[in-house]
Amino acid sequence: MDRRTFIASMVGAVLSAPLAADAQQPKGMRRIGWLSPASAAEGLPNLEALRAGLRELGYVEGRNITIEARWADGRSERLPQLAAELVRLPVDVLCTSGSPASGAAKKATFAIPIVFANVAFPDQTGLVASYPRPGGNVTGVAFIGPEYGKRLELLRDARPGLSRVALIYNPDNPASVLALQETQRWATEMKIRLEPHKFRGPDDFDAVFGAIAGKRPDALMTTADPLIASYRARIVDFTAKQRLLSMYPTRDFVVAGGLMFYGGSIPEMYRRAAVYVDRILKGAKPADLPVEQPIKFDMVINLKTAKTLGLTIPQSLLLRADEVIQ
Repeated sequence: MDRRTFIASMVGAVLSAPLAADAQQPKGMRRIGWLSPASAAEGLPNLEALRAGLRELGYVEGRNITIEARWADGRSERLPQLAAELVRLPVDVLCTSGSPASGAAKKATFAIPIVFANVAFPDQTGLVASYPRPGGNVTGVAFIGPEYGKRLELLRDARPGLSRVALIYNPDNPASVLALQETQRWATEMKIRLEPHKFRGPDDFDAVFGAIAGKRPDALMTTADPLIASYRARIVDFTAKQRLLSMYPTRDFVVAGGLMFYGGSIPEMYRRAAVYVDRILKGAKPADLPVEQPIKFDMVINLKTAKTLGLTIPQSLLLRADEVIQ
């Protein structure tokens, strides 16, 4: 080996040494992956809820866990690539937000445990074999279906005679499509006309908003798709400008100015997901951990928004609400 070759090899060794050290986790440190279709700005509350749940169980970032977060920034087509990145690290557990992220994670690995939250119909979309026995490497916290019908009922209670409702859904999310079908089933029984509108990302806003404005329905709803939820401010602003009644799948929409929310707590789903992470890190297998479903449902009404719409909420409905925003 000549002098130049020797020097080059030594420089290469020096430069590569820190990289190798960085790739190794400190002893006792566990690495948790996070995958979301939203942007960090919009999806951070869900990650913070997971963090809070982990802290309650004794997990502190920098002491015994690290969290590697990947955000698709509203572009669901990026999820497979981001999931692959987390698998290559690798992570000890992969936490996912919503059905598209969970599906991308499942396709990326059959070995790393996956814990999902904010997922609808995981048994029907193929994420798990069943709720009591999920099988494979995936489990977590899911929605249940009847809440979609209840949302329609509450809208009709707020405005008797309601007959047409627009629904924004994500056709690329199998769970969002199933939510559409479930809502349609309830709408048919209640003789309400449901008008679906496809939303795949921010490029669809003009078409979706234009179609809804042109048809002038009585009210607007969305499915609980995390991608759609990440644009809640724009959706709520549009609904207000069009003076439409609205019913949403998360409380955040109503805090932002939407009219009503009914359903399980999304942040609580992520806090509960931390329990699954804890059990898996202690040796449990996802296949043996039944999928959890919410058992308590809340109703929130934004009375300020109702007044802006010139809508008088029946006293009977206000008394049933768990929270009224003045």
